[in-house]
Amino acid sequence: MSEPHAAGRGTIPGIRDVLVGIAEEGRDDGPESALAYALALAGTAGAHLTVQSAARRLTVVAGAAWGVVQELVASENGRLRALAQAAAGRAAADAAGLGITCTTEASALAYPDLIARLTARARLADLTVLEAGTREIDIERDLIDAALFGSGRPVVVVPPGCRTFGARRVVVAWDGGPQAARAANDALPFLRLAEAVEIVSVVGEKDLSASVAGAEFAPHLTRHGVAVSVNDLPVVGDVAETLRIQAGLFRADMLVMGAYRRARFREWLLGGVTRSLLLRSPVPLFLAH
Repeated sequence: MSEPHAAGRGTIPGIRDVLVGIAEEGRDDGPESALAYALALAGTAGAHLTVQSAARRLTVVAGAAWGVVQELVASENGRLRALAQAAAGRAAADAAGLGITCTTEASALAYPDLIARLTARARLADLTVLEAGTREIDIERDLIDAALFGSGRPVVVVPPGCRTFGARRVVVAWDGGPQAARAANDALPFLRLAEAVEIVSVVGEKDLSASVAGAEFAPHLTRHGVAVSVNDLPVVGDVAETLRIQAGLFRADMLVMGAYRRARFREWLLGGVTRSLLLRSPVPLFLAH
C-alpha cells in the first residue's frame, strides 16, 4: 500500500475520490493512458487516487499433461502479477512526485473475482477511470460494463493515447431521456469547470418529439453556473459518427453521455452508440447509467 502526502484542495468540487482500474494481461497496449489521465485528473481535483492493478489469474483443468501445463500457467501467473505490481508501484511513485494522495492495490484474481473487486471498489469512488481498449471484446469492455451498471457511479473511459485531463470544452450528448439527464447531472463538477459546454441533440435517427428538448434542459445547467449552448444536428451516417464529428469541430476535451444496456446476444452489452464510441472516440467519454 502507498500513502504519499495529500495535495492541496483542487479546482473540481465534488470530485474527492478517483479510482483507476487496471487489468494486466501482459499486452503491449496496456492501460498507460488511463493511469496518466487519472493522475492528471486527481491532481487537478486535489482528489485521493486509488489504483487497482490486478493480474488476471489463469487456471487450467487437470489432464494428461497436467504437470507441464501447471508449471507454464504458474510461470505466466507470476509474470502477470509482477507486471501488475510494477504498474502499481509506478503509479504510486508518479503520484508522490505530484503530491497526490494515492493508495495502490495489486493482486492476482480469477476473472470473476477481478470484475467483482473492481465493481465493489467503484462504489467507493466519485468516479472510475478505465481504458477504452482497442478490441471489440476484451477485459477492458467487461470492466467498463461492470463499473457502469454495477457501481451506481459514473465512469470516464479514456481512449488510447489520451494522457492529459481536460474539461475546458465539453459536449453533452442529449436525447431527452433519463440516462442523458443522469449523465449530465453527474458531470456537473466538470461542466461548471468548463469554459464552454454544448448540448448536442442528433435529430433524424429516432423520434424525439416526446422527449425534453436540449433548449429546455439548458436553463437547468445555466442555474448551476454552466456556460452552455444548444445545437440540434442532423444525423450524419449514424449518431455515433455525428457525435464524433461534432466533438472534433467543437474542440471538445470530453464527451458526456448516458449509457444504455442491450441484451448480450443483440448488441454486445452496451447500446449501439455507446459501443461505437468506445471503439473509436476522439476524446474521453464521461458515461453514467
